Amino acid sequence: MLNLYNTLSREKEVFQPIEPGKVNMYVCGMTVYDYCHLGHARVMVVFDMVARWLRASGYAVDYVRNITDIDDKIIKRALENGESINALTQRFIDAMNEDAAALGVQRPDHEPRATEFVGAMHEMIARLIENGLAYSAPNGDVYYAVRKFDGYGKLSGKSLEDLRAGERVDVDPNKQYPLDFVLWKAAKPDEPADAKWASPWGAGRPGWHIECSAMSCHHLGAHFDIHGGGADLQFPHHENEIAQSEGASGQRYVNYWMHNGFIRVDNEKMSKSLGNFFTIREVLKKYDAEVVRFFILRAHYRSPLNYSDVHLDDARNALTRLYTALKAVPAAPVALDWQSPYAVRFKAAMDDDFNTTEAVAVLFELAHEAHRQQSAALAGELKALAAVLGLLEREPQAFLQGAAGEGEWTAERIEAAIAARKAARADKNWAESDRIRDELTAAGVVLEDGAQGTGWRRA
Repeated sequence: MLNLYNTLSREKEVFQPIEPGKVNMYVCGMTVYDYCHLGHARVMVVFDMVARWLRASGYAVDYVRNITDIDDKIIKRALENGESINALTQRFIDAMNEDAAALGVQRPDHEPRATEFVGAMHEMIARLIENGLAYSAPNGDVYYAVRKFDGYGKLSGKSLEDLRAGERVDVDPNKQYPLDFVLWKAAKPDEPADAKWASPWGAGRPGWHIECSAMSCHHLGAHFDIHGGGADLQFPHHENEIAQSEGASGQRYVNYWMHNGFIRVDNEKMSKSLGNFFTIREVLKKYDAEVVRFFILRAHYRSPLNYSDVHLDDARNALTRLYTALKAVPAAPVALDWQSPYAVRFKAAMDDDFNTTEAVAVLFELAHEAHRQQSAALAGELKALAAVLGLLEREPQAFLQGAAGEGEWTAERIEAAIAARKAARADKNWAESDRIRDELTAAGVVLEDGAQGTGWRRA
């Protein structure tokens, strides 16, 4: 039985889908004006893991992850670049999909774009005005009146007074109350034509929060099972989604709220505003993409994740041990038997709020036993369980000789050096043989001499 931590109740709960055997899940995706960073990678990998486990548990999953393709940052970047908003956003959507694929992230069932649902947002805003929860301001914006929604603050666990005490923005004279948030933004004279839409309240564009309410409702209905995203979205974005969606429909919006923890650098949250972020592409120049996926999944999704080369090197070494075990004992194809001792423990870990930390520990024990017993069946079970997490799906040699971070030492150059070393050994030129080995070692290449010749892997 799956138990998951619900941010709304602040405790683990037994998961009970609205419709037996089916899970509807919405996850807040990327704002596409730049390349994705490691914080985005964690969201993508974590909820890919969640969807994979739900499906492995027998659920039919309808997974929606949106794309924000209109907002202030997008408009600013398009103007700076002298390109259309569509050209900018499509370029970074393509890059996002390339990064996600490299990380082994399966495509969601639906990837709605905000600009495709402006009409649906108009309808929801009109219902909120009709329900007395929103109002038109003198400047042409439309705002949500948070004091008129009784449940405002229930996700963050704070009252309006608490939230007011923590606000850091100047009071806007157009708002009836400082915490009111924008649903529709009136167009500004200097904004490009492709950044505005006609509406009952004048030309403009939607606020950020309303898009997710409209898109999730369209794909999953007014009431669905799981809503996920990064911890930074809990307030105000997800709090505002609840207010909008429940204010418009009059019913509960989401049963289970899931939030993954931050990625931190030197004990500070990774963010563009602090200038301490790393794009996925930058990291993949140095590390194999599966190492990055393993690095993310080895930690529990709700815990902070500290980024450093030391931690990624450790993840690479750990993943190398698993692949080395599979190289030593080739895996036999097996169908997963969920009654086997290792599978039982793996399932218990995953059913305990997606505890991948414990699940990965089971993989290492299984690898040890497969190697100790020289058991192809246990190696096959290792591959099958790891595949549930999107790991160990390559041939061991392909990973162990992987190209990430190879620099000048390509596979061809390494093979040529090994051939030169073999010739030196045949000539009993031990000094030259040792020199080549030392050079390869310094380049991060480990030679493995055996009866069948010399193999190699990257350290």
